[in-house]
Amino acid sequence: MVEELRFLWNATRGYRLRPWRSPYLRWRLETYSGQKADTVRARDFWKLFWKEKRQFFRFLRWTRAMRSYSDSGETS
Repeated sequence: MVEELRFLWNATRGYRLRPWRSPYLRWRLETYSGQKADTVRARDFWKLFWKEKRQFFRFLRWTRAMRSYSDSGETS
């Protein structure tokens, strides 16, 4: 859970109380949904979050796995 919170903390830097205004999250939302980043509003952000919450939490688990993989020094 710590890695997931770390990702969210870093992804919303400067926009923690308004994550839908984060340039990074807007870009991610645009690449995921196709909605233009400059048209994203709070309602759009939370609607997509609620609709795709399973995918979102799966992504956060993936970030944790990648972080632990990179911290362990493993290479292929």
